[in-house]
Amino acid sequence: MTAISEPLSIRQLEVFVTLVDHGSFTKAAQALGLSQSTVSGHIADLERRLGTLVVERGRRSVKPTAAGEALL
Repeated sequence: MTAISEPLSIRQLEVFVTLVDHGSFTKAAQALGLSQSTVSGHIADLERRLGTLVVERGRRSVKPTAAGEALL
C-alpha cells in the first residue's frame, strides 16, 4: 500500500475508535447507526490513506495492529 497525503477525517477516526472499542464491525455499525459496509468502507479508506492496516480482522472480532495502536 502507498500512503495518500489527504487528511484523515474526524468521522474515519470516530469509526476506527468505535470499531476497536466494540471489537467487531457489526457492533461498531450498530453503535454508530451505520451499516456494516459503511464501517468497512471507512476503515478501508483509512488504511488506504495511511498505507498500512490498522486492524487485524479475525473470524469473530477485530483488534488493532501496531499501527492501529499508535493511531489510538
